[in-house]
Amino acid sequence: MRDRRGVIIYVGKAKDLKRRVSSYFRPGAKHPPKVRSMVDTVYDFEFMTVKNEAESLLTEASLIKKHKPHFNILMRDDKRYLALRADPSAEWPRFTCVRIVRDDGARHFGPFPSSPVVRAAKDFVEKRYGIRECEDILPCAETHAHCHADVIRRCSAPCLGKISQAEYRARFDEACAFLDGKRPNVLAEVEAEMRVAAAKGDFEKAARLRDTVFALKEMTKAHFVRKTPEMREADAWRGCEELAAAIGLEEPPHIIECVDISNLFGTHNVASLVVARDGLPDGRYYRHFKIRSFEGADDPRAMAEVVRRRYGPDSTLLKTSPRADLYICDGGITQLRAARALFAELGVGDIPTVGLAKQQELLVLDDGRPDVYLPRDSQALMVITRLRDEAHRFAITFHRNLREKTIRESVLDEIPGIGEAKKVKLLKTFKSVYGIARATEVEIARAAGVNPTVAAAVRKAVLAVTHKSPDGNT
Repeated sequence: MRDRRGVIIYVGKAKDLKRRVSSYFRPGAKHPPKVRSMVDTVYDFEFMTVKNEAESLLTEASLIKKHKPHFNILMRDDKRYLALRADPSAEWPRFTCVRIVRDDGARHFGPFPSSPVVRAAKDFVEKRYGIRECEDILPCAETHAHCHADVIRRCSAPCLGKISQAEYRARFDEACAFLDGKRPNVLAEVEAEMRVAAAKGDFEKAARLRDTVFALKEMTKAHFVRKTPEMREADAWRGCEELAAAIGLEEPPHIIECVDISNLFGTHNVASLVVARDGLPDGRYYRHFKIRSFEGADDPRAMAEVVRRRYGPDSTLLKTSPRADLYICDGGITQLRAARALFAELGVGDIPTVGLAKQQELLVLDDGRPDVYLPRDSQALMVITRLRDEAHRFAITFHRNLREKTIRESVLDEIPGIGEAKKVKLLKTFKSVYGIARATEVEIARAAGVNPTVAAAVRKAVLAVTHKSPDGNT
């Protein structure tokens, strides 16, 4: 689900997608507040079809981790599903469980949404094919001193020289082929063994084999390449094409930079630069700037400073960030003219530059052409407003962090009896104002070398700005 700006606000899955989505919009539906808010916010839908439930779980999880939608409260942490990894380049390769599938030349099987399935498959191939489970890089007789895997797990014991490297490699290749789903006869053998056990009345063994068969079928029936699909790629590129046509560019812009200036009554003057590649935000090239050349509120001067620090001859960003095909100033004609003047001065006046008016969503030009109005349903407007919102969010977050840090640190300067030396002692001891807020008055007095009255004043002041109650709770 997306909002009016195209931002992903929720990712979900269902076997019957029509029924699932319709349930949100039933007349008279009594949804909890969170769901009501989501229903009021959603503007558009996008769906993708996958092969089975396991793939839907994995796709859902990877999309949520990547986009962190506002209304998905689960799976937004860094927990990942399990996969099996084996390094064929190792002298005696083995299987390990991993949660990150890296492009490191190793073989990977999965990931899969069920950890027991992965562990059961690992246990099965180790026992059936005699694959070692010890962690030593090169197993030897000393490794075997406290190991009985060759007795109780049917390990081929390369550490004792019981198997040649060629034969071990052949077994390893067979194990990989099985995990790739290329040895269905192996599953048939296990199923036959399960039926024999059941016929003999050994129901415990039959149940164990049944669970093994289930796990192996789950492991081998599908193999997912876990590359998160880039949502709306085609729409984003179409937006770049529409944008090029609207402002007269010869080609759609592959790299778009957008700059936003933020200050509060002239304090903490900062700027953010965000980048879209082929219409999609690319966080690798986002940058913050503290405005250094002046104090006070002057957005055009701030915009000029950002251009100089981005494209000036001394800029390190020239080597680390791709050159813009389109530069957007979040603001009106004065910011645009300041940016274009600096581009011309720096010898890069060929970079197309436009302004984006904050209220009318107009593209502002200063070359004699009229301002450009983009249709409300155009992909071009989606691209630039999404990027503008990213720039605004990025700048506001930076500005807020600086402002809060200044407020918290300066509170110590306002307390009678706390000079610069005592302030340094407190911050060195407790690391931050939050640390001071968690300390007792006795600890504060001891750290700063002050009397109880001053210590009480310190604690009262820091509790006020850190929004903690006298017992230290938020």
